[in-house]
Amino acid sequence: MKSSAMFVCTMVLVLIATSAMADDGSDFCDTRCAVRCSKAGRQDRCLEYCGICCEKCHCVPSGTYGNKDECPCYRDMKNSKGQPKCP
Repeated sequence: MKSSAMFVCTMVLVLIATSAMADDGSDFCDTRCAVRCSKAGRQDRCLEYCGICCEKCHCVPSGTYGNKDECPCYRDMKNSKGQPKCP
Protein backbone atom coordinates (compact mmCIF):
# COMPACT_ATOMS: atom_id res chain seq x y z
CA MET A 1 0.00 0.00 0.00
CA LYS A 2 2.85 2.39 0.84
CA SER A 3 4.51 1.85 -2.54
CA SER A 4 1.35 2.77 -4.48
CA ALA A 5 0.87 5.91 -2.39
CA MET A 6 4.50 6.83 -2.99
CA PHE A 7 4.03 6.23 -6.72
CA VAL A 8 0.96 8.48 -6.82
CA CYS A 9 2.81 11.25 -4.94
CA THR A 10 5.75 10.97 -7.31
CA MET A 11 3.50 11.18 -10.37
CA VAL A 12 1.73 14.26 -8.98
CA LEU A 13 5.08 15.98 -8.41
CA VAL A 14 6.25 15.11 -11.93
CA LEU A 15 3.01 16.46 -13.37
CA ILE A 16 3.35 19.73 -11.46
CA ALA A 17 6.99 20.16 -12.50
CA THR A 18 6.19 19.41 -16.14
CA SER A 19 3.34 21.93 -16.29
CA ALA A 20 5.55 24.61 -14.73
CA MET A 21 8.23 24.03 -17.37
CA ALA A 22 5.67 24.17 -20.18
CA ASP A 23 4.49 27.60 -19.04
CA ASP A 24 8.06 28.91 -19.06
CA GLY A 25 8.56 27.74 -22.63
CA SER A 26 5.37 29.43 -23.75
CA ASP A 27 6.36 32.71 -22.08
CA PHE A 28 9.77 32.46 -23.75
CA CYS A 29 8.19 31.95 -27.17
CA ASP A 30 5.55 34.64 -26.69
CA THR A 31 8.18 37.22 -25.73
CA ARG A 32 10.67 36.33 -28.46
CA CYS A 33 7.97 36.10 -31.16
CA ALA A 34 6.50 39.47 -30.15
CA VAL A 35 9.90 41.03 -30.86
CA ARG A 36 10.42 39.00 -34.05
CA CYS A 37 6.99 39.96 -35.45
CA SER A 38 6.86 43.56 -34.22
CA LYS A 39 7.30 45.00 -37.72
CA ALA A 40 5.42 42.33 -39.68
CA GLY A 41 2.60 43.39 -41.98
CA ARG A 42 0.49 40.41 -40.88
CA GLN A 43 1.29 40.16 -37.18
CA ASP A 44 -1.36 37.54 -36.44
CA ARG A 45 0.07 35.16 -39.04
CA CYS A 46 3.66 35.95 -38.05
CA LEU A 47 2.96 35.29 -34.37
CA GLU A 48 1.18 32.02 -35.16
CA TYR A 49 4.00 30.57 -37.28
CA CYS A 50 6.75 31.97 -35.08
CA GLY A 51 5.07 30.31 -32.09
CA ILE A 52 4.86 26.95 -33.88
CA CYS A 53 8.53 27.15 -34.86
CA CYS A 54 9.65 28.30 -31.42
CA GLU A 55 7.79 25.52 -29.61
CA LYS A 56 9.42 22.93 -31.86
CA CYS A 57 12.93 24.45 -32.04
CA HIS A 58 13.14 26.21 -28.63
CA CYS A 59 14.80 29.11 -30.42
CA VAL A 60 13.85 32.35 -32.20
CA PRO A 61 16.43 34.41 -34.13
CA SER A 62 17.17 37.89 -32.79
CA GLY A 63 15.79 40.97 -34.49
CA THR A 64 12.78 41.42 -36.72
CA TYR A 65 14.29 39.94 -39.90
CA GLY A 66 17.17 37.67 -40.91
CA ASN A 67 19.66 36.20 -38.43
CA LYS A 68 18.21 32.72 -39.06
CA ASP A 69 21.71 31.26 -38.88
CA GLU A 70 21.37 31.64 -35.08
CA CYS A 71 18.69 28.91 -35.08
CA PRO A 72 19.29 26.15 -37.68
CA CYS A 73 16.08 24.27 -36.76
CA TYR A 74 14.04 27.48 -37.16
CA ARG A 75 15.83 28.26 -40.43
CA ASP A 76 15.35 24.80 -41.94
CA MET A 77 11.63 24.26 -41.23
CA LYS A 78 9.64 24.25 -44.50
CA ASN A 79 5.93 24.42 -45.28
CA SER A 80 4.14 21.95 -47.57
CA LYS A 81 5.27 23.97 -50.62
CA GLY A 82 8.93 23.75 -49.64
CA GLN A 83 9.16 27.41 -48.64
CA PRO A 84 10.44 28.65 -45.27
CA LYS A 85 7.78 28.15 -42.57
CA CYS A 86 9.24 30.40 -39.90
CA PRO A 87 9.21 34.20 -40.15
